[in-house]
Amino acid sequence: MPANSPSGCAGSAPASTSSGGDFDEGRLRSRLEELQVQSARPGLWEERDRAEKLLREKSRVEREVAFFERMASALEEAQVLLDLAAEADDAATRAEAADKIESAHADLEEAEFRRLLGGENDASNAIVSINAGAGGTDACDWAEMLMRMYVRWGEARDFRIEELDRQDGEEAGVRSVTFTVSGDYAFGYLKTEEGVHRLVRISPFDSQSRRHTAFASVAVVPELDDSIEVDLDEKDLRVDTYRAGGAGGQHVNKTDSAVRITHLPTNVVVQCQNERSQHKNRAMAMKVLRARLYERAQREQEEKLAAERGEQRQIEFGSQIRSYTLHPQQRVKDHRTDLEDGNVEAVLQGRLDRFMRATLLMKAGAGE
Repeated sequence: MPANSPSGCAGSAPASTSSGGDFDEGRLRSRLEELQVQSARPGLWEERDRAEKLLREKSRVEREVAFFERMASALEEAQVLLDLAAEADDAATRAEAADKIESAHADLEEAEFRRLLGGENDASNAIVSINAGAGGTDACDWAEMLMRMYVRWGEARDFRIEELDRQDGEEAGVRSVTFTVSGDYAFGYLKTEEGVHRLVRISPFDSQSRRHTAFASVAVVPELDDSIEVDLDEKDLRVDTYRAGGAGGQHVNKTDSAVRITHLPTNVVVQCQNERSQHKNRAMAMKVLRARLYERAQREQEEKLAAERGEQRQIEFGSQIRSYTLHPQQRVKDHRTDLEDGNVEAVLQGRLDRFMRATLLMKAGAGE
């Protein structure tokens, strides 16, 4: 293990292999040319892992370049339409130009949003875990509501969502759920959601219709690519198998296909029951374990450096970051940025970008 690496981790992808949060179009085009040359080399697939990583980056940079081209094209078309509208004094053409400008403005906002995502793993897929906290059945129901909120946010971006593990509540909702969100910068966006989320409402599970408060915690780690190594010793792992619960057909209910892995030195526990194959569940559980141990080591390193500098750093995981109030008033408030939204239903349907952007701006301003 290198002396300067976080405990339990070694190595990381070179900074030059990721487009990160840098959206210089010229630099992106130059990088794309490099990747096109590298991907056309004979013998590329002699090192399969390296080839797959290179092609993943090439696809991502191609999408970024296409994003800039689409924005530039929309602005150019809008200018042409505005010129035509001015010459012909045509309201319909002006309206079409306004639509083009609005589309380009939305793309520009997205570019500004992504510019804030310059962290080492921000471009990665995300592994999200939600756990019900205090509040009994309401907390389990709230955990499931949060899962649905993130799923809808991801679907609106055409991200792929895959559920890895789910422990249902006794009456409703989920006690815990883990799922992956796959798409460009999924981790960069979703890392802003880590912490405790609080719900205040008239409980649908209370026969007297009283107001209840429920809590659920959200944890987010990046899905690591194969270039990042995490030291794992098999003797430090306890692997248990069990029968998967919930939907899944006769096979799932009759075989011990689900896998739970405990990392004994840290007591980090992960489990997966999504696949019918025990082998596939174990492989996915190991991927989640690697990600969580890597993130844990990164946090410990940051806390150590902060202590050496004499800084007082807020530990965000476990802190209440946002409240969703459905009664007596309708309001969502982020306690880190003081941003509020009166349309709770829209937020619960996945309208999260304002909150994510505000948090990223806050952290960028604080130099984190």
